[in-house]
Amino acid sequence: MDGLRQRFERLLEQRNLATEALGALEAKTGVDKRYLAAGAATLLSLYLLFGFGASLLCNVIGFVYPAYASIKAIESPSKEDDTVWLTYWVVYGLFGLAEFFSDLLLSWFPFYYAGKHHEAVDSIVRDFSGRALDVAAGVTRDVLQTLARGRALVTPTAALGADPKASVSLLRKDE
Repeated sequence: MDGLRQRFERLLEQRNLATEALGALEAKTGVDKRYLAAGAATLLSLYLLFGFGASLLCNVIGFVYPAYASIKAIESPSKEDDTVWLTYWVVYGLFGLAEFFSDLLLSWFPFYYAGKHHEAVDSIVRDFSGRALDVAAGVTRDVLQTLARGRALVTPTAALGADPKASVSLLRKDE
């Protein structure tokens, strides 16, 4: 519990739009920004559980900040953050596509939209993305090996030039 409290405190110490708004609200109301943030998080959580349009709100949460962070990543000179956000958008699109086709099934699970940002889902996504990368690497390796074998079959006959007897004898040796 102390680890969660420390993370919460660190988040409130960062300078960003949300903490500046909380600071301004704290100055106007006299209520500590920790209580304001906790209240806002509680209201948001309750709305996600019981409110109308929870799926829309979850999709907005999953889009607005990542879009902002993606723009900042593109503008930065580092390529690592570009890779992180590109991976995020690919996974986000994959889940959006999967939700489109599985909406009938997902409607049977209560609190699905509230739970889709949970740590368990994040770990499943990490495992899935790791497996997807392994599969993609394997397919790429197989395609490159096939292309290399195909090129090896063509290269010796092309190297022999216009001598058709040499090409035929080379092909017969392979058979």
